[in-house]
Amino acid sequence: MKNQSRNQAYIPQPIRDDGAGAPDFGPRDVMRDLENPDMLVPPETDAGTIPNLKFSFSDTNMQLNHGGWSREVTVRQLPIATALAGVNMSLTPGGVRELHWHQQAEWSYMLWGRARITAVDQNGRNFIADVGAGDLWYFPAGIPHSIQGLEEGCEFLLVFDDGSFSDLNTLSISDWFAHTPKDVLAANFGVPESAFAHIPTEQRYIYQAKVPGPLESQKVRSPYGTVPQPFTHRLLAQKPIVTPGGTVRIVDSTNFPVSTTIAAALVEVKPGGMREMHWHPNSDEWQYYLSGTARMTVFAANGKARTFNYRAGDVGYVPRSYGHYIQNIGDKSLWFFEIFKTDRYEDVSLNQWMALTPSELVQSNLHVGPELMNALRKKKWPVVK
Repeated sequence: MKNQSRNQAYIPQPIRDDGAGAPDFGPRDVMRDLENPDMLVPPETDAGTIPNLKFSFSDTNMQLNHGGWSREVTVRQLPIATALAGVNMSLTPGGVRELHWHQQAEWSYMLWGRARITAVDQNGRNFIADVGAGDLWYFPAGIPHSIQGLEEGCEFLLVFDDGSFSDLNTLSISDWFAHTPKDVLAANFGVPESAFAHIPTEQRYIYQAKVPGPLESQKVRSPYGTVPQPFTHRLLAQKPIVTPGGTVRIVDSTNFPVSTTIAAALVEVKPGGMREMHWHPNSDEWQYYLSGTARMTVFAANGKARTFNYRAGDVGYVPRSYGHYIQNIGDKSLWFFEIFKTDRYEDVSLNQWMALTPSELVQSNLHVGPELMNALRKKKWPVVK
């Protein structure tokens, strides 16, 4: 009994404080249970059949190449995530994500390191820039582009405005060349067929090359000029919204004009803080957790609610207009992205809604008194403490 008691102190059991549940003595993944305490022992208020709203990049397949790697979370891994898909990619120093384009728009956040990106739009206007940790880029659908790691290499998050997207099914220059007769290539470019004797026989996707020279040495002058709106945005240089519980940086078409189909918010929740109870009226929410540990409860109609735990590298998802909140349950700041398939970031605050509604109506609806009513805020605090 002494050993059993000692083991139970280290092994979580599906037993709630109110006595509901029973010990689990069968085969189980204890490490997984330790990472998901609020899924093993959900709050008493959880109920109903909300689908899975969590998937980890650690549970996806790695695509390994000379020059880097990639992995993705799409509707195939997280079926509820129909609006957006994500790719996590790393490039070595000099590693190249080859010249390519997509049927979907591409939004990206640099996690670490530095990279060089290039693009040309439909009017022959070009763009080349170096990006570092905390920077964003956005390429509209159909715009050809490339990414290359600089001296230290890089890692970044890519988000696409279609949940069924796959980065392994994109339109690549090497793939097109490999599947075009050489006489057609010769006619198109006005050179002999021998010029194509050594072209790749399949898509290169990611490959190793030399670290490129300084940015100025790589620039190509176009007779049509450069793109009218930059494809990059320095998110961490943006002044945040500061509240007692943390910070929020919102980026959408109002301050990053080229980003017409994806909006986002970078949220910091300090220890003991919470992303307030709210919902988004215009889009599903795709989340990416950068650091810390979190608990999110999502509320749907007809008494349905479910709680999930998240850690760095996890993807979360909230269907449009579902009420939710996110708590920092660790001792360090929680950082995560809220990302939306829309041109404008929008959220509705439960606190602000109640504060701007006649108090008599709120009190009669919820059976609450002055203690709550006097605490309501007419100004929105995205993060509370």
